Amino acid sequence: MKRFLWRGFLGLLGLWLVVTAASFGYNLATNGTTAPPPGLKFVEAGDVTTRYDSWGTAGTPVVLVHGAAESVDTWSRLVPLLAKNHRVYAYDITGYGYSERKAPYTIEHLAGQLLGFLDAMHLGGAGQPKPILVGHSLGAGVAAEATLEAPERVGGIMFLDGDGLPLPGGQAGPPRWLIVPPYRTSLFRLVLDQGWLLKKIYNSVCSPNCPVMDVDEWTRPFRQPGAEDALWQMTAHGIPAVAPDRLATLRDLPVPKSVVFGALDTNGGNPTETAKRIGAPAPTLIPNANHLTPISSPAEVAAAIDALR
Repeated sequence: MKRFLWRGFLGLLGLWLVVTAASFGYNLATNGTTAPPPGLKFVEAGDVTTRYDSWGTAGTPVVLVHGAAESVDTWSRLVPLLAKNHRVYAYDITGYGYSERKAPYTIEHLAGQLLGFLDAMHLGGAGQPKPILVGHSLGAGVAAEATLEAPERVGGIMFLDGDGLPLPGGQAGPPRWLIVPPYRTSLFRLVLDQGWLLKKIYNSVCSPNCPVMDVDEWTRPFRQPGAEDALWQMTAHGIPAVAPDRLATLRDLPVPKSVVFGALDTNGGNPTETAKRIGAPAPTLIPNANHLTPISSPAEVAAAIDALR
């Protein structure tokens, strides 16, 4: 029995050494980052050097706040429609996209970046136009927290495919102590290199109306310096979100509100309950759309924003 256990131990030790050596070798071979696209614009928003873009010259300003694993580029099909009637602004949340990655990745810090972005764009201050905040998925919580902190600066808020709440059950997945360097780095890079897997995930949360996934556009932000550590820190306690009791106080604020979801969405929460929670009218459900309505249904989303006055 002892001999059997000893052989088993030696076998496991050998396997661990092989896996560890392979992980170190893979990390060394794939070391390095990818240059960001040329021509990006940056501004100081709060304490974060923030990538942003803007469109349009007249009309009520709209600030677009993207969701997890997204960026300014997520809005590319929507902004040409919005810019016909609005001045449109979008920025990369710290931890994602090409903005500076700066902890802590709490909902308060993310809301501080948004409010700093309003300062930089001269929105919502004394004598300045109040913007409509459109938060997609994770961005719904960021927009909600910013509105709760400074309601006088906001002209309206839309929850788009998101309820602003923590994920049910907290953080999913294996215990974090099992995913340690160098294996964490190897796993992170391996996933980024699996275009077929990423396309499968994209297709599962998008409707048939979505264009084919541009894998480089979605993965290049995660090949920037500090991206792995930022993602690890940001998800340490689940997706940043607003506590239910605090979010419910949004209903008492005299700010126009709306809730818009893809009718097939099972990832963003319950739209009817979300509308009741924040004091919005009955939700708008976009037929045959899933969780990525800014990509799949830009015309319907633009119409819903136009209706929020």
